[in-house]
Amino acid sequence: MNIQAVFFDMGGTIETYGYTRELRLDNTPGIQQRLLSAGIDLRLDNEQLFELISAGLEQYHSWSMESLEEIPSQRVWNEFILAGFAVDQVALASIAEDLMCYIEMRYYERKLRPEVPAVLEAIRQIGLKIGLISNVNSRGQVPTNLTEYNLKHYFDPIVLSSEYGRRKPDPAIFHYAARLAKVPTSSCLYVGDRIARDILGARKAGFRLAVQIKHDFDHRELEEGATPDFVIDQMTELVDIIQADLKRIPPDPRPADVNPRPVRALLFDAGDLLYFRAERGRFFAEFLAELGLNLEDDHSAERFSLRQEAYRGQIEQEDYQKAVLRLYGITQPDQVTRGLEFLKKDENNVHFFAGVRETLVTLKEKGYLLGIVTDTANPLHAKLSWFERGGFGHVWDAISSSLDVGVRKPDPKIYCAALEQLGVSVEQAVFVGHKTMELEGARAIGMKTIAFNYDEDALADYYVEKFADLLNVPLIS
Repeated sequence: MNIQAVFFDMGGTIETYGYTRELRLDNTPGIQQRLLSAGIDLRLDNEQLFELISAGLEQYHSWSMESLEEIPSQRVWNEFILAGFAVDQVALASIAEDLMCYIEMRYYERKLRPEVPAVLEAIRQIGLKIGLISNVNSRGQVPTNLTEYNLKHYFDPIVLSSEYGRRKPDPAIFHYAARLAKVPTSSCLYVGDRIARDILGARKAGFRLAVQIKHDFDHRELEEGATPDFVIDQMTELVDIIQADLKRIPPDPRPADVNPRPVRALLFDAGDLLYFRAERGRFFAEFLAELGLNLEDDHSAERFSLRQEAYRGQIEQEDYQKAVLRLYGITQPDQVTRGLEFLKKDENNVHFFAGVRETLVTLKEKGYLLGIVTDTANPLHAKLSWFERGGFGHVWDAISSSLDVGVRKPDPKIYCAALEQLGVSVEQAVFVGHKTMELEGARAIGMKTIAFNYDEDALADYYVEKFADLLNVPLIS
């Protein structure tokens, strides 16, 4: 597939950066002033404050690299930098973002790579979309610097870990950016300076190309996990890479509706189609039994109602799970914590149907676009971690979930969101599902359907008993 979008990292890529101890000490009084203006007096001199901040940020850095979570600035200050200090949380909340933005802008010396403006203009002239994906804890540093460089107008979307809540190399943030740009992941190129964050994340998300640009900065992290397609010294080299790739696969001048291949994309349901839970609810049942609670009343009606809200993104998954615990009278903090752990174990206890990985990889190699249309309360990063474990996390070009779209199947909107990102018509896509209503939803908008592990009354154009039999369906073979 042709490149349709080019995504950039920020620090180390669009701009170079570095710092010295002296630079940071010189700018620490500005942090002291902001704290005092909010009525927060830590009774530390500037050097002590600098050491406190440095140690806290180092701890947060290590934690976030392990968890791949990006938490709000207030939590970083409260839980990592000022842990052990009795601080007015209202006052801290009022300045936390400003403090973090100040650190990210003043604790580093940042410089725009001088060739970047001309490169961005060249990419725009080629007709490609341009986006940005950056690991950053503040919400203000990247937009502020892009504005100062007079470059912000080139980027749409701008995806920040501080807003999304997950950090590179989590493939979820790459998928999110591709969805906002409305392009398949396999048509995206990513440029970054870090192997373990940028190149690895792009690889996991199935981006078409991953390009590393050299950045002379010792970040004291292992650089491993993936191999870039290209390594460049100057951003100008990127234009040649793009042009060469576009020439290698010339675009089809014919409209999509006269493409010689009638089927270009396959959309799959996820649960009970790609994977199943053989012991559904086992761990939570053991937890309830341990507490001596009644297992006969499963509160099915209440749980169904809560699940609908969680599936549509009206409540967070953890809030949904806490509400389930309350149905059983579980409210003590320690029991709630343990209950959440057991519910999470049940969610992650997935097994894959035979042939799923091999079949999906084969379809991908044959040139089909692959997408998921799923009703779920699980965040994208959770499902992608399961798929990665199954050996097929990298194959997906689009993932349309009820959590993101806000509706459940058979609503046409959830199918159409995937079709739009893939750039195909309903006539060029096939939906593979198992539930009667989800198959009916796909047929209602004009898609052909294939049923696997299906309900007894499911109606579809084709039925397969083994997942690998998809490769023999006439529409595909």
